[in-house]
Amino acid sequence: MRVIKLVVLTLTISMNTAYTQQNTAKEITGTTQSASFVAPQIQVVPIKDPNTGKNYELYIELPEDYAENTTKMYPVLYYTDAIWHLEMLSGSAEYMLEDVILVGISWQKDIAEDLRQEYGAHASRFTDYSFWKKTNPNHPKIKFGDAENHLAFIRNNVITYVDKNYRTNSNSRSYFGYSLSGGFGAYILLTQGDTFHNYVLGSPLSKGTISYLSEINAKRVANRSNDNKTLHPNVFMAYGTLEEDRGGITDEFMELLRDRTELKVSIQNRTIEGDHQTAFPRIAVESVAWLSSVMTYVAPENYEASFREIPKLNNAFISTTPEDRKDGISVGKLSVDSNDQNAILNLAQEIFDDKYGNYDALLISHKNKLVFESYYKKGRINLPHGQASAVKGYTSLILGRAIQLGYLTMEDLEKPLIHFLKDLDPKKFTLGAEKITLHKALTMHGGLTIDREKWKEVENDSVRLKGQGLVQTLLERSKPITNETQTYLYGNFNPMMVMTVIDAVVPGTAENFIQEEFLDKLGITDYKWSKHASGLPQAGWQASIVPRDMLKFGYLVQNKGKLNGEQFISAAYLEKATSGIVRPAIDWMPKNYLYGYFWYHTPVKVGNKSYDMTLAWGGGGQRVMVVEELDLTIVISGFDRDDDKIMKPIFETVVPVFVNQ
Repeated sequence: MRVIKLVVLTLTISMNTAYTQQNTAKEITGTTQSASFVAPQIQVVPIKDPNTGKNYELYIELPEDYAENTTKMYPVLYYTDAIWHLEMLSGSAEYMLEDVILVGISWQKDIAEDLRQEYGAHASRFTDYSFWKKTNPNHPKIKFGDAENHLAFIRNNVITYVDKNYRTNSNSRSYFGYSLSGGFGAYILLTQGDTFHNYVLGSPLSKGTISYLSEINAKRVANRSNDNKTLHPNVFMAYGTLEEDRGGITDEFMELLRDRTELKVSIQNRTIEGDHQTAFPRIAVESVAWLSSVMTYVAPENYEASFREIPKLNNAFISTTPEDRKDGISVGKLSVDSNDQNAILNLAQEIFDDKYGNYDALLISHKNKLVFESYYKKGRINLPHGQASAVKGYTSLILGRAIQLGYLTMEDLEKPLIHFLKDLDPKKFTLGAEKITLHKALTMHGGLTIDREKWKEVENDSVRLKGQGLVQTLLERSKPITNETQTYLYGNFNPMMVMTVIDAVVPGTAENFIQEEFLDKLGITDYKWSKHASGLPQAGWQASIVPRDMLKFGYLVQNKGKLNGEQFISAAYLEKATSGIVRPAIDWMPKNYLYGYFWYHTPVKVGNKSYDMTLAWGGGGQRVMVVEELDLTIVISGFDRDDDKIMKPIFETVVPVFVNQ
């Protein structure tokens, strides 16, 4: 994908197109002369609205590879005010939306000559894009309020023509409008939101127009029975920083959307430096960059927004022949019985349709080759996904790496944790502090009893907690540690004590060790790993990893700690870490789950046989699942609170497929 600096692109496009956007009386009385447009890559297609008899033109620009890839289906970006927006969108798309068909919809070509002379070639936009019937005595020749008819023309004639004559992906249509045509887009969203999947609404509403939309929306709310399906459109709405009342107008529009329970809108609001005219070029470019993150499972290069801000995919990306991305992941093909393959494909579609909750990715690797890859909603192949408590499992592997390199031994697991921390003051410890061993911490049996309210007083004190100060403070504030208190208690205190030991025994810092001796050697470079208030890396949550890289953690387990044939994690440690050592004493935990060293262990029954599954599990649905006997590693990621429903199809659909492979 080609990349260009926003400011360079902005300056290379004609700025005069922006100044004709403002929907004011001054604009209406201005005169614009239409100029001939010649561009070899754009097809100009005449089209008539059969209901009104009006004539228009479509400016259709095809991707460079359209003729070569005869089976490929392309998303379509439709835009109104075609002559004004064509240059900007075409230029932006060339660098950021190469695999998209652009369709510009012109103004009415056979507009009455007196209107053309008085108002300009764009006179029809005031009729076609307006959704209010009120006349304007200052402009008696202009008819307002024909948006319903113009939308019908776009739905029934324009889109139908494009879908019939070009290889379009009917599940990925986008709309771009600015100023009055942006307001028209807001009207489309509220009245027939299924017309497009993504909406770019540039500076779309004013105090006057929002009141008309409120009336329209109230009627839709009163007739909810007409809305028999839930829609999930993505919306990019932006204003210039100098535009008046933009905040209040945006809030009112958001309130209208909240009234529409059948519209589950993912909306991104932006304010761009400038006024109504000068903000336009930047809004156009930034919205195209946003669209590039909607239409593909690959996030834009240098994507800087948070994971939660990325818009949802229009369609699930599902592949039984994953792409070799030169990222250290070997790829293959899902070579299974057609019925089994269809079962997995059906499961993927069901995940996209929310049957099992809110999930973003499902990857399946067999015999160390990725054979199935799918992304949904906010999932992208190259975008790190939040891991929550799956990080505990990764921390366990990091400790195993330290043992393999000789910084700890297996015997050290039974030693008091404080034995490794030389900066502590044992005189201030609670009774029984020496009872906490690495083994106890790794199995969530540390035995700390901390008053939560009192802990809040110091939990963000980066001075007190710095380095080993965290363990010092925990051991000072805990009630006495006894055999009775050393029962299973899930949380992040135990993982952070383990991380403190790692920091104490490895050369340099734990942060450097994780990067240089663990992640770098696994080829994991695109990640985020947050720090605890102590300054140490988080050990129990708050990291983000690309789904493909999650597979690499699973491979270490599947291959008994080996990486490229060399022992990377201590085999003895890994065998113990992934075994069922204790039974978690948590009400919501499935009864057949056991716990090792921050890894879970559960049997999976297929027919009359049971297979052992080892998994790292993070709340919300991040799981790295390994069935060593089947050479199988499965990765899922998501943001689902009720994240156990997904395991039923994993156990009943996915795992059985590979029993005889």
